[in-house]
Amino acid sequence: MQDSMPFGDVLELIDHLSIDDQKMLVEIVRRRLAEQGRRRITAEIQKAEQEYAEGRCKTATADEIINEILS
Repeated sequence: MQDSMPFGDVLELIDHLSIDDQKMLVEIVRRRLAEQGRRRITAEIQKAEQEYAEGRCKTATADEIINEILS
């Protein structure tokens, strides 16, 4: 496991960066978050496809799904 740094310390370090470097950092973090989101969605899709292939899914209408959620 990687060593972690307190969030306040990270913010303080960011303050020492130039404005351009801070902007670049924001863009890098945004791209990384987007990629993590894509990987999570991909994993969920793969899991759903596997469950479907194994016959562990059933068909339902939208009304049936809503009724199940509300019950």
